[in-house]
Parts: sequence; C-alpha cells; structure tokens
Amino acid sequence: MDIVTGSFGFIGKYITRHLLSLGRQVRTITTHPNKSNPFGKQVQAFPFDFEEPTKLLRTLQGVDILYNTYWIRFPYGNQTFKKALSNTRTLFKCAKDAGVSKIVQISVTHASPLSNLPYYRGKGLQEEVLTDLDIPHAIVRPTLVFGKEDILVNNIAWLIRKFPFFPVFGNGEYRIQPIFVEDLAHIAISLADASSGSVVDAIGPEIFSFKDFLQLIIGTLSRPIRLIHLPASIGIFLGKFIGMIVGDNILTRNELKGLMQEFLISADTPNGETRFSDWLVTNKDTIGCFYSSELERHYR
Repeated sequence: MDIVTGSFGFIGKYITRHLLSLGRQVRTITTHPNKSNPFGKQVQAFPFDFEEPTKLLRTLQGVDILYNTYWIRFPYGNQTFKKALSNTRTLFKCAKDAGVSKIVQISVTHASPLSNLPYYRGKGLQEEVLTDLDIPHAIVRPTLVFGKEDILVNNIAWLIRKFPFFPVFGNGEYRIQPIFVEDLAHIAISLADASSGSVVDAIGPEIFSFKDFLQLIIGTLSRPIRLIHLPASIGIFLGKFIGMIVGDNILTRNELKGLMQEFLISADTPNGETRFSDWLVTNKDTIGCFYSSELERHYR
C-alpha cells in the first residue's frame, strides 16, 4: 500500500497512475477529497486533516511508501508558505508515527533553506524537516514539469494563441530544461528502492534559452506573434493586468526571478527521456486551447 498526496492534481496523478500500473494499492490525501476521482474505486481519498493529526495518523497506517507532492505555488488567502511548512511537518511526523517505511519527497531544483526566493526556500525547508525527522527518505528535484494538465507551459501557449505579442523579460537567454511529468513519476517511484538520503534532480534531455523556448512554441503553433523584450518590472505589471482579466495569478515576481536566475536547469546528467520539442508537436492541437487557472485548481 502506497499513499500519494494530491492524486487528483498534476504530478500526483501521474505518480498514482504509474503505481497502479505496477500493481500497487494506492490511497491519496488531498485538499479536495470531494473532487471527481479519475481513478474511481481504485484509489480511496482522504482529507489532509492537518488540524486533527490523529485522523491523519490513521490514514497513514499500513502504508509502505509516502509520495509527497504537497506544497503551494504562492501564498493566497490563509494559505502561506509558513503554514504549508507547518502542515508538512505534521504530515511527516504522522507518517513516521504510523510506521511508514519511506517518504519520497517531490521538491524542486535548487531548493535551499538559504534561498532568497520563498518558494525555493520553502522547498528547502521541507527537505530539512524530512532529514531532521530521521525517517528513510529520498528526494527528487524536478525542473520545469510539462504535460497535458500542466499550468505554466499551457498558459504560455494560451497567451501565444490569444495575443499578438509576448513579453520576453530581459535578454531571454536564461535557460530552462523541462522534464515530462511521466518521466518524473517514473524517477520518483524508482527512488522507493534507492538508499535513504538519496537526492536526484529530474531533468529532461533538452535545454532551451527562454527566448528559443517561446520561439519553438510559436513556430509549432504557427502563430503570427512578436516577441517584445521588456524589463522584468513591466512584464510583471502586464502579467498582473492579464491576471485581473482571467481572475488568476499568472506569474509571480519570485517565479520570474527563479526563471531568470536559471533555477530551472541542472548540471546533472539528464534522466528524463521525453523531448519537449517532440511532445509539443504531438500535442500542438490541444496545448493552450483553454486557460488553466491556478486559483481555481488549488485555492478555491
């Protein structure tokens, strides 16, 4: 029996799907226990119950591996990084007390408790909680994750479909190395058998400058659109303006900083097999056809 946090979400769904294909029994802990269950009776859903650890403890009993995808992309309402870290601490302690054999943590490349970017610092503190708890664990750190249900890449394509220009922040030469979500799921599950304390970056086989990444999407979608170089501050302002129209937070200032500081790339050997350029051609008729709202999916 394994448990995946967020089986109805993006990364958690693919981890769950692969575990089921391997004949594993799977439960999920989710912030949306009443959401439509794509796995039907195969996966039983439980609420997080962070405020009632005894219930969370019961949910985790009898579980072999915990795959944790829980985190927040940005603060919203009463959801803060500080609260998410506290919730993580509760989850991991309950897992240890319940006798979970191992925790596989989904983190992010360049996670560090010393980072000046809250998302990456929070992920680093999550890892720190895990190592301090002295429970067998492994950590996988993906770069930019893409797939049919992803938000960031899909919404870039949506903007390219809808507008006559697209902003490039600064010179656009900062690099990204996207990883396919199915490849990430396989890497995460393989870490169940890795030695405790293993830390692995999950990275795809292709590296793009951000400008070339946009040009690839523009060319594949055959859109007559111009790239306009703008200072980051103006780009964030435009993002907030469009966000007001669609009722969402498209891109945060800290996410842009992470992008421009090349936090979405790794010096390690690529371990993902799927090329973004090939995947894009296969999915060019559907990517970006609809806007994907972060707030609707995770916060409301």
